Amino acid sequence: MRDTQNGTQGAAVVQAHIQTIYRQQSRRVLATLIRLLGDFTLAEEALQEAFGAALQQWPTEGIPDNPRAWLVSAGRFKAIDQLRRQQRFNQLQDELAEDSLTAHAPDYDSQPDIEDDRLRLIFTCCHPALAIEAQLALTLREICDLTTEEIARAFLISPVTLAQRIVRAKNKIRDAGIPYEIPEQQQLPQRLESVLHVIYLVFNEGYSATAGDDLIRQELCNEAIRLGHLLRELLPDAEVSGLLALMLLQDARRATRYSEQGEIVQLEFQDRRQWDFHQIRQGLVLVQEAMTGEEIGSFTLQAAIAAQHAMARQFADTDWKRIVQLYELLLQASPSPVVELNRAAAIAMRDGPQAGLKQMQGLQDKLAGYHLYHAAMADLYRRLNCHEQARICYQQALALTKQGPEQRFLHKRLSELNV
Repeated sequence: MRDTQNGTQGAAVVQAHIQTIYRQQSRRVLATLIRLLGDFTLAEEALQEAFGAALQQWPTEGIPDNPRAWLVSAGRFKAIDQLRRQQRFNQLQDELAEDSLTAHAPDYDSQPDIEDDRLRLIFTCCHPALAIEAQLALTLREICDLTTEEIARAFLISPVTLAQRIVRAKNKIRDAGIPYEIPEQQQLPQRLESVLHVIYLVFNEGYSATAGDDLIRQELCNEAIRLGHLLRELLPDAEVSGLLALMLLQDARRATRYSEQGEIVQLEFQDRRQWDFHQIRQGLVLVQEAMTGEEIGSFTLQAAIAAQHAMARQFADTDWKRIVQLYELLLQASPSPVVELNRAAAIAMRDGPQAGLKQMQGLQDKLAGYHLYHAAMADLYRRLNCHEQARICYQQALALTKQGPEQRFLHKRLSELNV
């Protein structure tokens, strides 16, 4: 009985380890399988088959020294078996099978950073032959493993429409023979904007998850920052530096954004002594570098705003006048209702809640479905002691948010109004 219990416990430990590997490595394994197999759907099926094989074999055989290489090799074999069963090998597929059967599993961790498969996959998903909506949706699904429902919420469309969009994008890549590669140096600038937006969407989903009980998905933040470093090595462009600076400066506050109980801590009340000053120093250097470029892009301006917060020793020291000026520039570079909302919030800090409220009220039609708009309005009404209007806005924000910690924060604010 004891041996059986030990064996059961050991298998449970291995299964838990496999789940961790899936969370941390599955998208990297998928990216390599797409490169090797040249087909999204086949690679996705191979990925699931590989992890299924791991669940069967690793509890008895042990976890391999290089789990990612093992999974890539297993997935490759599974895909070859499937192609054989379907009897649709062409000459290229025959060569792939022969190579796979005779070669040892490569050490994928030893490949040069510049050849990173996930960076290759991002450039493939962001190919100009695809519509921008398809580029973003496909990358969030394939690179970040976000569910169709999560991505659909981000785009404010139905999951069915989003799924159809992703399928069409995959078919376009296959039918048009879009290569799985990093573009040549002369092609990079025209492809850069989409890639930057995709990387930031990855980071933003990690920094403030769209739904669920976890405020932060740290693996996504880490991956986006890693990809930002890779892209900067590949293309030392000012806006690339700006994006990397923005992510580093925002991520530096990660440990103070929520309490030990998992509750949101607003910027005003965060313990700045716990911020990551190594990342802040890196970010500030990159902001200075990016601001000297010929053109100052939107990510650089956002990074400059984040730098103002990072440089303030305490909340009261924040230079709101400078932040409002930076938001004015950001509105010129990248006009959007959300930027207008953020500028209004900064105006409220500079000139008082009444001034900010006046700015926000003009955004009602544009941001009626955005929960942070209603939460920001509620906060200003609360500061003006207009409790009934604040209550209505908090309730509207609650109805729109799907994020557990945000829901609890809003409920707490509502209860405080009733005291």
